[in-house]
Amino acid sequence: MQPTPFSSRAEWFEALDDVPSNPSRQPSLGDLIALRCDRRGFLKGALGVAVAGALAKTQLEQAALAAEPSHPAASRFGFSEISRGVDGDHHVAPGYNAEVLIRWGDAVLAQAPAFDPLQQTVAAQRQQFGYNNDYIGYIPLPLGSNSSDHCLLCINHEYTDEELMFPGLGQYDKALSQATAEICQIEMACNGGSIIEIQKQQGKWQLVADSPYARRISALDTPMRLSGPAAGDNRLQTGSDPSGTEVIGTLNNCAGGITPWGTWLMAEENFHGYFIGELADGREAANHKRLGVPGQRYAWGRFDARFDIGKEPKEPNRFGWIVEVDPLDPQSTPIKRTALGRFKHEGAECIINGDGRLVIYSGDDQRFEYLYKFVSRDPVNLQDRAANRDLLDHGELSVARLQADGSLSWLPLVHGQNGLSAENGFASQADVLIDCRRAADLLGATPMDRPEDIEPNRHNGKVYVMLTNNSKRSADQQDAANPRANNLWGHILELTPEGGDHAATNGRWEILIKAGDPADPAVAALWNPATSAQGWFACPDNCAVDPQGRLWISTDQGKGWKKASGGADGIWALETDGPLRGTGKLFYQVPVGAEMCGPCFTPDGKTLFVAVQHPASDGTKDYPGFNRASSFEDPATRWPDFQPDMPPRPAVVVISKTDGGLIGS
Repeated sequence: MQPTPFSSRAEWFEALDDVPSNPSRQPSLGDLIALRCDRRGFLKGALGVAVAGALAKTQLEQAALAAEPSHPAASRFGFSEISRGVDGDHHVAPGYNAEVLIRWGDAVLAQAPAFDPLQQTVAAQRQQFGYNNDYIGYIPLPLGSNSSDHCLLCINHEYTDEELMFPGLGQYDKALSQATAEICQIEMACNGGSIIEIQKQQGKWQLVADSPYARRISALDTPMRLSGPAAGDNRLQTGSDPSGTEVIGTLNNCAGGITPWGTWLMAEENFHGYFIGELADGREAANHKRLGVPGQRYAWGRFDARFDIGKEPKEPNRFGWIVEVDPLDPQSTPIKRTALGRFKHEGAECIINGDGRLVIYSGDDQRFEYLYKFVSRDPVNLQDRAANRDLLDHGELSVARLQADGSLSWLPLVHGQNGLSAENGFASQADVLIDCRRAADLLGATPMDRPEDIEPNRHNGKVYVMLTNNSKRSADQQDAANPRANNLWGHILELTPEGGDHAATNGRWEILIKAGDPADPAVAALWNPATSAQGWFACPDNCAVDPQGRLWISTDQGKGWKKASGGADGIWALETDGPLRGTGKLFYQVPVGAEMCGPCFTPDGKTLFVAVQHPASDGTKDYPGFNRASSFEDPATRWPDFQPDMPPRPAVVVISKTDGGLIGS
């Protein structure tokens, strides 16, 4: 394995996102924003950007100007925000409780042994809660009800941090080379997802210990089926699966979604990092290069031929999909739905369109990558759950092109159309879906600044796109067409489908906010002037729309937190309508080194579930008083247990108001 300059696995994954692999010369999203907004023109207090030329003022500018009179508008968020900072614990707004629900190593299956960090085994981890919890999906029980006190939680486990998980490995740069076969199998068991049943009893959420729904899904040994247009294709066939329809496990499950019929969509993101070796099949060279395969950052391929592309060159093609799981049937086989395309999926949020069809939005989380949309061929059947069993195998996948005038086009990724033909390397629809990035390149899609979570808002018909950052925009590109070189802060787009039709091929786009410190003119941030010194944020990542239609943002600054904001990641409330549009407010903050993930509300809006990922990992060298990389024996924090014999543990946290009221009130 090659040496690494990174202090943690999280910092390595962040660096992967920062390395563009897109050769497209189409204008980037930053180019288009710059064409619409002059970065040198600011609103009062240098808190916004004025529209250039004869273009009309943006909605945010109108809201900001309306907020200036002596009688400020009332916020939809009544809580008192907390102060920006960083320390070893988590913090929530006054009047709220934030309690750990489940942690890495806690029992998922009834027979699981107690967690022992010094004596971890593969058998134990297969029954215990996995590592680095990310997406959280809520399925009320009984299904179809609006229950807010009894549910299944479906939770993704994105990746593992050996240096924080296992004793004796030291810091990350040494841990990789010392991995054993058992350590690798424990890591495989930690990936994937967990299904837990929880119930509110006497005002407190508790796990149902003997739940018949409890399940662990992993990269180690969970059988899965490939379905849809690419299933069975020669490029998915391997030595262990000559049919090209059966695959073991799922990798790097980041954000996701829940379908209207109660299935769980797991998005496979940075799968490339798990593969090692030298490619033995030149026919996959361009495909692998476009996706960064092999990443050579896990040792799994030394012990499992699946992850060595010299032995199984087509195995990477079996990852990078959306996986559909039926949480109500623990014996069901998860299905990788190839019609939704293969790339580094971040999110799979759904909405039923006005004509009854299902629309799924997903981002491709890397610098200069694309925004995708899938529209099902057939309508959703809410009266017959079984009728939706193969709904996601039929439909049209498209990729976004954003124009400088604020218009948006969705370009169909269909074999035989727009140059997607054998002459350009696409002999079938399977090729288009397996090589989704290269197909989108050919169509001239718009390269974006790390598109992550994409959330449709059923209340106002808008779609919110989290664009985390792009530090690879160079200074010599900083001109009217590129407003922010070295964009450390990211921004959020608001999409408006044409006529309210999410299946439409056209729409409009607008900047909601440009993240970063509004007090620093060099940042060129875009916020409503009502935003306080605590209310702005950097690096939007996941998001959620609560039952009242309000938007909540979680952030992922990675190791760059000190430069991006100077404080830890967290949850911010963000106004999207009225005179306060573009105003942020800090609600919850994670411990040092952690990332904020998975915001998820109960249907009554009185409980918020969040996922705290990799505490003590990112950027601890900049943590005052610690100033070094963490290890199992020497972590920057031991959150959430704060026990000398326990390492830091990723955990799901449940937030509620002490008076039982609505979150955010």
